[in-house]
Amino acid sequence: MKYSVKILFFLFALSTASCLVAQNNVIDEIVWVVGDEAILKSEVEEYRKEILMQNQRIEGDPYCFIPEQLAIRKLFLDQAKLDSIEVQESNVNRTLEYLVNEYIASTGSVERLEEYYGKSMAGIREDLREQIREQQLVEGVQQKHFGSVQLTPSEIRKYYNSLPQDSLPFIPTTLEVQIITAEPKVPLQEIDKVKERLREYTDQINSGEREFSTLALLHSEDPSAMKGGELGFMTRSQLVPEFANVAFALSDPKKVSNVVESEYGFHIIQLIERRGDMGNFRHILLKPRIPQESLDTALVRLDSIRNGITLKKITFDEAATFLSADKDTRNNKGIMVNNTRGSASAGTPRFALNELNQDIAKIIGEMKEGEVSKPFIMLNEKGRQVAAMVKISARNEGHKANINNDYQVIKQMAEGARQQKLVDEWLQTKINKTYVRIDPAWQGCELKYKGWQK
Repeated sequence: MKYSVKILFFLFALSTASCLVAQNNVIDEIVWVVGDEAILKSEVEEYRKEILMQNQRIEGDPYCFIPEQLAIRKLFLDQAKLDSIEVQESNVNRTLEYLVNEYIASTGSVERLEEYYGKSMAGIREDLREQIREQQLVEGVQQKHFGSVQLTPSEIRKYYNSLPQDSLPFIPTTLEVQIITAEPKVPLQEIDKVKERLREYTDQINSGEREFSTLALLHSEDPSAMKGGELGFMTRSQLVPEFANVAFALSDPKKVSNVVESEYGFHIIQLIERRGDMGNFRHILLKPRIPQESLDTALVRLDSIRNGITLKKITFDEAATFLSADKDTRNNKGIMVNNTRGSASAGTPRFALNELNQDIAKIIGEMKEGEVSKPFIMLNEKGRQVAAMVKISARNEGHKANINNDYQVIKQMAEGARQQKLVDEWLQTKINKTYVRIDPAWQGCELKYKGWQK
């Protein structure tokens, strides 16, 4: 009996009190035991908050679904020990900082996030760190045992033919877009005004008259203004080079950097904390005002290029390569790449209409394949105004997925189904071999896997 001592302890706890009590208030209770690991009610509540925070779907009763998910995680973690799976702390830290920043942005402030979880920021970070580490261990096990699934074309076609028509996903209309941009000239006096304002802020901070975070909240033109200019922990590679070179050279949290120019505008930066190769900084971003005449001049330039394309003196591909100011697309004939996080088309030239820049989406909605737009002013992903014109190089109308037009989608579905089948079989074997005890008050659930309640 490998787990006899620990199991006896858990059974004693469940049968005598099944909960910890202080001043007549229930602090916690053991709801499931899996092997020699207990699942506490507090874990279930924490998991539920995480699901809600991430807008994930709960299938059925959360107090049935969540304990089973936690039990499955514990089976994977046990396997991770057997497989000697390890995770890199740098990856854990990177994910942690990303999630913390997302959660703060979602709730609106650190104080609201602490109120939501009912604990301090330090406690939230500690819990999230452990969850991330465990998730990466689980992913390590999944990659080792189920990550090499590859199906032949005949197997993929067989899977497709077995699917009922109503289970095939609907592929929304997607567009492949090329772009040419022209950057309006920013007058030197506007740049000087911005630099002077930033120097004034620096003087106010250095003299103790104002706090950096207060000035960032009031004046910064970056989304981080809502957090007092704080960016959260990032590596050098996550920041644009001009910003990173200055930020990572800072060593005194009381000092403010000189004015730094980047593709986003002009900044002053303050160090908050360094942890190994990661740093947490706050900054104030200001952007020079672009006068209307500069915008008009950029539009006229693009209109001239458009006339050349219309008269076939130059192709759109050539104009995008040699005349566009957009450095992200000009080496690819102006073809835009979908970088939308979580998109099925991420990494491809295909965009659903709602994945495009809003200014482009307004222009392109009713355009036909091969059509070139008139020049317009847009706010690019750096938050700067530029003149642009676009061409629809391909328009794929919305349709039910089919093997001829959507082979990669069907391939992913088929391999995903095969992986899930292997996971299900593996889990069922583990469940059958593992001691499980469920508190009577938490029984009666309709669970995904059989054999939990022995």
